[in-house]
Amino acid sequence: MGLFDKLFGGGDAALSVPKYTHVKIHPQVDNGIPPTSPDFGGGKLSCKCGNDPVVVEVSAQTAHNHVCGCTKCWKPDGAVFSQIAVVSRDNVAVKQNGEKLEIVDPEAAIQRYACKECGTHMYGRIENTNHPFHGLDFVHTELSPDKGWAAPEFAAFVSSIIESGVEPSRMDEIRGRLKEIKLEPYDALSPPLMDAIATHVAKQSGAVK
Repeated sequence: MGLFDKLFGGGDAALSVPKYTHVKIHPQVDNGIPPTSPDFGGGKLSCKCGNDPVVVEVSAQTAHNHVCGCTKCWKPDGAVFSQIAVVSRDNVAVKQNGEKLEIVDPEAAIQRYACKECGTHMYGRIENTNHPFHGLDFVHTELSPDKGWAAPEFAAFVSSIIESGVEPSRMDEIRGRLKEIKLEPYDALSPPLMDAIATHVAKQSGAVK
């Protein structure tokens, strides 16, 4: 392809020029997504307290990392989405200042443990043994200084950001930006996770073995 075509011809190069770099999603993805380290074995998460922070150790790599638009997940100030991943609950342990933790909403399916002083969510746990995701904890790897955590793969519950106060007129550009940074936007979870939920329900009902 010649220079003219690249600049004016509307070919692949023109189509790949980002249009929505002004749209902010989350600090961890706005300036590029850090790569996953294949041999990464976990790290420590710390709350935002300047003194005596809560420290949680995650002793394994996470999975299904994504940005989430729901109104329940913790997000840093100014972020439109949260960023959250899952890991086996057996690999999550509170190491320091656990007395500062409290459950945000005991009635919620995910019991989110947050620091009472700074409000940072440290991990979310499902106690209902019939829930499809029982056995997995939800964690915010952005709270770790360690590099190599699983990179975000998609955007979940995108429409829900409207419930957080985002103007509906912004949704086209927000979805456009998500696609630019290779985070496919869904208004639920990703297809593999939705399949996992449906499989769990079908096994409970006997529809599948």
